[in-house]
Amino acid sequence: MTTNNKIIGRVIATEKNPTTIDSFTFWTDPQLILNPFDVVKVDHVNGSSSYGVIEDIAHITDTASFLASYISSDFGDVSTEDYTQRVGMNYITAKVLCNSSNIYIPLQSNSAVKLANEKEIKYALGLDGISNPLVCGYLEMYNGTTDDEKVLLPVHLNSKFIIGPEGAHLNISGISGLASKTSYAMFLLKAIQDSHLNAKDNDDDSVAFVLFNVKGKDLLAIDQKNDFSDFPDSPKKQKEVEDLYVSLGLSPEPFKNVHYLFPNSGVHQSNTYMTPEELNEYIKLKKGKKYKYVYDEDKNNLDLMFANIDDSTQTMDSIISYIMSGQGIFKDVKTWESLIEAIKQMTAPDSSNKSKDKEIPVVSWRKFLRIVKKSIEGNSLFANRIDETKPENRIEDELKHIKKNDVYVIDIAKLSEDQQSFVFGSAVRAICDLQLGEYSGEEGVKPPSKIIIFIDELNKYASKETLKTSPILRQVLDVAERGRSLGIVLFGAEQFRSSIHDRVTGNCSTHAYGRTNSIEISKSDYKHIPNVYKTMITRLKQGEYIIQNPIFRSLLHIKFPLPIYKQFK
Repeated sequence: MTTNNKIIGRVIATEKNPTTIDSFTFWTDPQLILNPFDVVKVDHVNGSSSYGVIEDIAHITDTASFLASYISSDFGDVSTEDYTQRVGMNYITAKVLCNSSNIYIPLQSNSAVKLANEKEIKYALGLDGISNPLVCGYLEMYNGTTDDEKVLLPVHLNSKFIIGPEGAHLNISGISGLASKTSYAMFLLKAIQDSHLNAKDNDDDSVAFVLFNVKGKDLLAIDQKNDFSDFPDSPKKQKEVEDLYVSLGLSPEPFKNVHYLFPNSGVHQSNTYMTPEELNEYIKLKKGKKYKYVYDEDKNNLDLMFANIDDSTQTMDSIISYIMSGQGIFKDVKTWESLIEAIKQMTAPDSSNKSKDKEIPVVSWRKFLRIVKKSIEGNSLFANRIDETKPENRIEDELKHIKKNDVYVIDIAKLSEDQQSFVFGSAVRAICDLQLGEYSGEEGVKPPSKIIIFIDELNKYASKETLKTSPILRQVLDVAERGRSLGIVLFGAEQFRSSIHDRVTGNCSTHAYGRTNSIEISKSDYKHIPNVYKTMITRLKQGEYIIQNPIFRSLLHIKFPLPIYKQFK
């Protein structure tokens, strides 16, 4: 921690480049290593101090032109030293964050620029005195200075600005793998669970979590400790990570109260990446169940199977309404198999059972049949009944009994894309119904005040290319726009932020930018980010994010520790 304010330079104000109320420039020692996002302190009028965050660093000499430099090197002889001794300096452009006395006249030329200490950095960035603190990472500042000048401090945000009621929703973006989107989301969820597990019993501020496992076994052991076996000295690495969690005010333990829901599999078809032995172990420990869809109780979710199907003529909607209302031969349908048989009858051109609605052509029934058969036929995920003697249930029946501090992990990784959409959509619909009080009269239903939903690959459900008629898109937009008042919070992650629907990102109070490519940052979604920060985004390392939140006075470059829960190879 910095104890003394070391002077590192002086403010420059020239005729062509004056200081302003928003920004200033200062020179510094060319050998001093500073970085974008570092905070500096500047002496100002009336004994006040202004604070700035570094946005750009440049080097300049008195060379008149590139050609002059070339000529002075003996016309381009790379082995010859420059005959002319050039005068050079580093100059740094900084954005004004605040002033200790709320004085915002431009900084005066030659004012002393100093390194800020930990307390001053917190004040400058708006990190001091935060109510309802929730750790979201840590800052490392002045990495190029001596050890006694470096600063490492936890970064807290007001939890009410990420899980409500002041603000809600988080969007995380970054390229696949390296950006560690899931790891960062899980770090924040871990911090939220820790803060509520340690809080006083208060049902008005309780929280639960519903996570979707979309890749392999990523989130299928979050209640087990990470052994860090990938590292040469795993015990040392484990201690380092656990100590870092403790220093950030978190427990070095994995998630608590975790329940796993796996798609039901058949004898010859597996719907999960978990082995039968692993599944049996989870079931034996009573922390895992299989989920199914039963026609009688889940037919009202049929529209979710057609979320990504172009239905410009609205015929799919008409068919779904016809089936769900039990018209014609569908009044006697009780199973998925009989549903398919009934639809087959409707596809016959001379069928006497044709719909009374003559506007639905046979070709539309055939299209409907192809889609339904692809998802349902022969898949044990769609069953005739729930066997109460076995560890299996419907997702809706599980989620409506969710309690505070519970974590439900719904495995959809191995399902086809349309089946993933069906499961995701039905789960979100059940959560919305729960928070709207649809199950309030049932026994054992006592939902927490907030439910956080985490989904990776959000672009599958809420991209700018998603059909406007998609019922899943409508649900996600409803959560984004009304979720804060309902107690439903969306943590979404995707590779490319620019592909996500504007009404989703626009309603997120917190944004996390991970490493991405130069094509992506050229999009309009990044136009508010200074150019030097955009460049930094293209070379962020694993475990690093740039964070934006209403309580921060500037974008923050934060780091976060490795996952504390088990990682599958």
